[in-house]
Amino acid sequence: ADDNHRKEVEQRLHDQAATESHRSQLERIGERSLTRTRAYGKLILFGEHFVVYKVPALVAAVSAYTDCECEVSSLTGGTAGAVEVVDNRPAVPHYKVKKKDEGDQAIALVLKHFGLDTEKEYKVKLTFGGNLTCVSGIGASAAQVVALSRALKYELPKPMTEDEINAAGYEGEKGYHGTPSGIDNTTATFGGLLRFQRTDDAPIFVKKQIKNPIRIVYASTGITSSTTQVVGDVRAKKEADPAWFDALLQNYLTVVAQAEMAIDENDLTTLGRLLDENHALCQELTVSCKELDDLVLAARAAGAVGAKMSGTGRGGLMLALTPTEESQKAVTKALETLAPQFGPPLCRNSQLKAGL
Repeated sequence: ADDNHRKEVEQRLHDQAATESHRSQLERIGERSLTRTRAYGKLILFGEHFVVYKVPALVAAVSAYTDCECEVSSLTGGTAGAVEVVDNRPAVPHYKVKKKDEGDQAIALVLKHFGLDTEKEYKVKLTFGGNLTCVSGIGASAAQVVALSRALKYELPKPMTEDEINAAGYEGEKGYHGTPSGIDNTTATFGGLLRFQRTDDAPIFVKKQIKNPIRIVYASTGITSSTTQVVGDVRAKKEADPAWFDALLQNYLTVVAQAEMAIDENDLTTLGRLLDENHALCQELTVSCKELDDLVLAARAAGAVGAKMSGTGRGGLMLALTPTEESQKAVTKALETLAPQFGPPLCRNSQLKAGL
């Protein structure tokens, strides 16, 4: 009897260990599955709004990401099609509410791009997660649709190149931005620090090399703005006064050319001055706001060698160039008192790439 009891205990312990091992295996498989769907956030260093008009912009990916779990099932007789979205992404207050309609449209555009008819043929469940905080300016919408495109690649499955993933993400971005520049989805797909330029055909992007790490602090106003609306306002101003806009555009072209050279030469003093100049151009475009200007001024006062808004503007994000660890800490401390949502420093080297 004692021997039988011992064997029973040993079997229970073996079964428990096997169950725990299997659970751990499933968790590892699930984690790997989510990892391969990751798409990264971004910061526009130079060129927001101007990039829409086919001039170069400089943009850097951040290490924070969005991932996506995707379940696609065929409809059976009498079953209604539907798209169920579980959004577990961290976000600033009201972001998801304000962006819901645009987000639903963006998801529908990606599903259509993949040929998924969710009214008659398929039921789709999407679960979004990751550690990228959704806030205007960080590229959260692009990270979402690129992560979705990656998830569909594996769920269907469908062989796809990174260029095809990027193209699918661009289709989704139309739901959020109307006529997107393509800069956000390109950075979300490929990562790194990129020189990006729209053309009449496919966009041109070049991955830049960085001689040394560039320390950047970024912070949010907590205000969620509509990219479609702000881009439309700038377009209306351009059409109402073409000479005014062209003068700003020419100034910007000088700034971005010098900024690219400064990055190539690791000249952070010049790079900081050019960030300041780009911010001034954004102010003239009327896309900055008091909250952004306050953060920019606070960063400069705390030791940043340059600072500017980043992204859509009229809310959203700003960034500050902090060449040393000491200045980075000082600027971080200064901005924490002003920014409702604070992001980790962007400090990356020439090995920036997707899968950071």
